[in-house]
Amino acid sequence: MNDMPVNKVAESGLISFDLEEYYPKGAIKVFDLKEYLFMGLILKEKDFRAALQTTDWEQYKDAYVAITCSADAIIPMWAYMLVASYLQPFALDVVFGDEKKLISTLLLKNLDAVKGEEYTDKRVVVKGCGDVDIPETAYVEITNKLRPFVKSIMYGEPCSTVPIYKKR
Repeated sequence: MNDMPVNKVAESGLISFDLEEYYPKGAIKVFDLKEYLFMGLILKEKDFRAALQTTDWEQYKDAYVAITCSADAIIPMWAYMLVASYLQPFALDVVFGDEKKLISTLLLKNLDAVKGEEYTDKRVVVKGCGDVDIPETAYVEITNKLRPFVKSIMYGEPCSTVPIYKKR
């Protein structure tokens, strides 16, 4: 008689997929055009260009940067393009939007590297709880990527899952 406890989770053949592994690693910064507007409302091209030329772009070195404008102002498209052109040599990546949009975009880019074929006929549990707030877009993306290949997709932890998909 064997009195050793049996780890049924380990024996189940479940593969745990942790979205946190695809979370962007590195500094995340926001470039807000509001700081460059006259009276916080108006973009004056000459002043804007001069201010960008004197900006310390080194502060964005090796960071992920979101370009946004938190003021309720009409910003011409070329202004975002101009900021992106200044940031590009320094930043790891530049995205239009707020910090949340930046994280979502980077997560989707990182998930693009996942090869669904590697999970063919596997039972996958997409980890639900963690130390970082994973946006909904990542859960939708990994479901779309894995569903054509896997035997099943579950959400949660291997010891307590919510069924999402099961191949018939």
